[in-house]
Amino acid sequence: MKRITWEDVRAMLLITLGCAILGASFAFLTFPNNIVSGGLTGIAQIINLLTDLPVGVMVFVMNIPLFFVAWKKMGLRFVIFSFVGMALSSLFIDLFSLVDLVLTNDTLLASVYGGLTRGLGAGLVYHVGATCGGSDIGARLLRRKVPHVNFGTISLALDACVVVAFAIIFHRFDSAMYTIITMFVAARVVNLILYGLTNAGVCHIITTKPKPIAQEINGTLGRGATILEGEGAYSSEQRFIVLCAVRRQQVPTLKKIVSVWDENAFVIVSESHEVFGKNFLNITRID
Repeated sequence: MKRITWEDVRAMLLITLGCAILGASFAFLTFPNNIVSGGLTGIAQIINLLTDLPVGVMVFVMNIPLFFVAWKKMGLRFVIFSFVGMALSSLFIDLFSLVDLVLTNDTLLASVYGGLTRGLGAGLVYHVGATCGGSDIGARLLRRKVPHVNFGTISLALDACVVVAFAIIFHRFDSAMYTIITMFVAARVVNLILYGLTNAGVCHIITTKPKPIAQEINGTLGRGATILEGEGAYSSEQRFIVLCAVRRQQVPTLKKIVSVWDENAFVIVSESHEVFGKNFLNITRID
C-alpha cells in the first residue's frame, strides 16, 4: 500500500482551502446577488430556486456518475482527490449558506470579487491536480482532446451553457450578464494560477559572439542555450542566434550579460505561457 507523502498532505490542505474559498464566494457574494454558478453547481442552483432543495446535496448526488467515468480515464489519485474536492465544496456551500452574511448588495462588485474568489479557490484545487467534480471533470477530459486550449477557457465555455439556461428559464438576462463577468474573471485567475506562475521569457539573441554569451547565461543564470546559425538578409553576413528560455525575473540580468559581450546584439524577448524541460514544467504534465 502506498504511503502518504508530504505532497499528498499538502495537496489535501490546498484542496480544503480552495473549497472553503469557493463555498464562501458562493454563499457570501454570488448566490445572494442572483449570480449563477457554472457547471453542476449552476444546475443545482437553478433547481434550488425552483424547489428549495439544498445546493450542496444536489451537487454531490449529480457528481457520482461522473466519477465512474473519471476513474477509468483519469486514474485513482485524480478520482480520490477530486472526490474530496467535490465533497468539501458541497459541504462548505451548504455550511456557509447557514451564515446570515452578505458581503455586498452591489451586483457588479459581487460579480467581480465573486469571480476573483471563485478563481482563486478553484485554481488552488486545480493546481494540485484535482477538481471539484462536475464540469471540471468534463473540462479535464476535453483538454486531453484539445491540449492547445487553456483549462480555464474550456471551463468558461462549459459554464456559459448553464448561464444561457438560467437566463432563459428565469428571464434574468441582467443576472446572466453579471455572471459572464464573474466567469471571465474566474477563468483569468485560474489561468494565472495554473500558468502565470511558470511564465517564462523566450529570448532570441542575434550576435557575433554567441559562445561567451551562451556560456555566461549557463554559468550566471543556470539556463541552457542553443546556438543557431543565420545570415543577415540585407548584409548577407553570417550571424548567430542564441536561443534560451529564462524566468521573467532573470531577463534584466540576461540583458546585462548580452550588453557586456556585444553592445550591437539584437535581442528579442517574448512571453511564453508554458516551457517544458529542465528547471521548468515536466513534459508529462497534463492540466
